[in-house]
Amino acid sequence: MDSFVQSGLSRRSAFRLGATVAGAAALGSGALTPASAFAAVPTSPMFDIGATPVHLFGPKMLHESHHGMQGFTFDDVNRRLFIVQALNGGSGADLVVNQVSASGAVLGSMVVEGAGHGVSIAAEASGDTTYIWIECDADINTSAGRGTALARVQFKDTVRKDIVDTAKCFQGSDTITAAVDPVNNRLMVRRREGTNRDWYLSVWSLDTARAGRTEDRLVHVLQPIPDPAETFQGYTFYGQYAYMFYGDGQTDPDNINSKIRCVDLNNVDSHNVAQFVGSAGLTTAGSSLVYREPEGMAVHRMDSGRLGLFFGFASRSSSGGDNRYANLYYKLL
Repeated sequence: MDSFVQSGLSRRSAFRLGATVAGAAALGSGALTPASAFAAVPTSPMFDIGATPVHLFGPKMLHESHHGMQGFTFDDVNRRLFIVQALNGGSGADLVVNQVSASGAVLGSMVVEGAGHGVSIAAEASGDTTYIWIECDADINTSAGRGTALARVQFKDTVRKDIVDTAKCFQGSDTITAAVDPVNNRLMVRRREGTNRDWYLSVWSLDTARAGRTEDRLVHVLQPIPDPAETFQGYTFYGQYAYMFYGDGQTDPDNINSKIRCVDLNNVDSHNVAQFVGSAGLTTAGSSLVYREPEGMAVHRMDSGRLGLFFGFASRSSSGGDNRYANLYYKLL
């Protein structure tokens, strides 16, 4: 199977996001202004969002049996996959980051308390260590909570303890998440900004983001909104293109509405709104799954060297069942 070579950990870990220390101060609040200009990113190929999808795994139960998958990300350097979900019995904003094999087996897990919803996370390799960029400091500690900052957390598998070396950035944000372009080593931040709470997409090199040079961003554009509006479920990006995942939980296999849309970050209108490219790609992947709900996107370089555009679905064992499952599919470039 054209996928990734998996190495990982075997025990569960749980972390509480602690106070910021050296490094966090450098990252700063990352205040952004809607009028900021941006420099276009280099041109790049675009995934064919209408291509036939390939099934990676699923249905597979993650560590938390009663919560579906949310966002996910790959560490391409260390060949690792991470999927986030809500914590069983938690506040609703407590998130569990699972390390998962290419076949969907859970290899380790980590709790980030009071984090948010987990629409999207980003992985960054540092040697043989993986850092996860994840929302934190939820505005309300319930299932309605959303992150107000980003934390760069080392994925560990150990006993519960306070984290004293967690750097936070973009503190005071409104509904913030992150995604990664693993090919060009760039970080995308999606959050609401301004008095109208519009959705903005901003891009930095990972080095720049880590160093806290928030003024040196490559992209700062308004996210386009489909008309009529659709339920947003995840995003990722590669090069000049961002990919958006939309749709609702499917109860009728003959009424599928899950769509992938492509956004050209280099093509903006006079109001700084990035433009959709082509038509929305309605996807029937996993159409037989019970309560099939679109969840998360990520780009991953396969062992063959080809790039895959991955997207996920949460599912259930039955329409009224408590158990939840993860399912991953991808389209090759």
